[in-house]
Amino acid sequence: MIGTLKAEEASQLQMVEREDVDGEEDLFEAIDKLISAGINAGDVKKLQDAGIYTCNGLMMHTKKNLTGIKGLSEAKVDKICEAAEKIVNFGYITGSDALLKRKSVIRITTGSQALDELLGGGIETSAITEAFGEFRSGKTQLAHTLCVSTQLPTSMRGGNGKVAYIDTEGTFRPDRVIPIAERFGMDPGAVLDNIVYARAYTYEHQYNLLLGLAAKMSEEPFRLLIVDSVIALFRVDFTGRGELAERQQKLAQMLSRLIKIAEEFNVAVYMTNQVIADPGGGVFISDPKKPAGGHVLAHAATIRLMFRKGKGEQRVCKVFDAPNLPEAEAISFDYCCRYLFWLPPKRKHVFQITPGGIADAKD
Repeated sequence: MIGTLKAEEASQLQMVEREDVDGEEDLFEAIDKLISAGINAGDVKKLQDAGIYTCNGLMMHTKKNLTGIKGLSEAKVDKICEAAEKIVNFGYITGSDALLKRKSVIRITTGSQALDELLGGGIETSAITEAFGEFRSGKTQLAHTLCVSTQLPTSMRGGNGKVAYIDTEGTFRPDRVIPIAERFGMDPGAVLDNIVYARAYTYEHQYNLLLGLAAKMSEEPFRLLIVDSVIALFRVDFTGRGELAERQQKLAQMLSRLIKIAEEFNVAVYMTNQVIADPGGGVFISDPKKPAGGHVLAHAATIRLMFRKGKGEQRVCKVFDAPNLPEAEAISFDYCCRYLFWLPPKRKHVFQITPGGIADAKD
C-alpha cells in the first residue's frame, strides 16, 4: 500500500518528477513540424481544427477521412501524408525496438497492492482497461481513486499527469475525490484542478469530446482518460435490432478513437461497462451476466476486469481477459476473510473500498 505523504513533500516530489515528463515529448511529433517539411500553414490549421494535433495521430487516419476535411484535396492529402511519413516511422521495427518502446509504458497504482499485483503493477498506459459489472460493484470507486493516484509521482507508482473524465451517467462526485486526495497526503484543491471533466448526453457528444481532447493532450501531460461508462449512451440512442448494426459501427469508431488516444499520447484509458442478462449462461450459474457491447467492445479492450458483488459488502475483481496476465481474482475485505481458504495460495489478492478510495485490506 502506498505510504501517505505530507502535502509539501508530495508537491516537491511532483515538481521533481515533472522533469521526467518533459523528457517524454519525443513520444509524439507535433503537427506543426509539417510546416518545416513544406506543408502550408493553412492546411496544418485545418488538420488541427479537425482534432489532429500530432503527426502520429495523422498517420492513424485513412486518406478517405482526411479528404473529408473541408479544404483538403486528394493531392494535398497525399503530400501531407508523404511529409508525415518522413517525420514518424510507422513501418516495421524489430522485436528489440518494440521491447524498448514498451519501457515507456507507465503502470498507475490502483491504491491497493492486492489489485496492483492482480494487474501486473497497475493500470497500463497505451492500453484500454475495461471494468464491467452490475451497479454498485466498485467500478466507479476505482475510477475516483485513479483520479488521484494518477497524479502521484512515478516514484510512488503514480502517473505524474493530469486526468480527463468523460461522464455519461452523472456519477462523478468531486467531493468523493477530496478524502481520497487527503489519504494520499495531497492537496485536494490541486488534485481537482488537474482533473478536466465533461458530462456527455449523447453518443455524438461523447465522440466530439474525445476529438477535443487531442488539443489538450498535445500541450499538457495527461496520463489517464476515464470514460464512465462507454456503452450507456449507445444503449439509449439506438433501440431495437433494426439499429443494432449502426450502433455497433458507431461504437467501433468510438473505441478506435480511444485506442488511438491511448497509443498516441501514452495515456491509460479506463472505461467502465454495463452488463446484460445472459439467458444462455448455463444452468449452473445462479445469476448469469455478460458485458454489454458484444464482440466489438471485447476486441477493443486490452485488459478486461469483471467486478461482481459477493457476500454482504464483499466485492470481487477478476481478470477476465488480458494478453499478459494470468486469470486471478481480488476480493474486497469486508465479510470475506473466512472464505479466503477457497482460493489457491498465489491468488490471495485482498482489497477494500474505504472513504479514501480503493485500498489494501487491514487485519
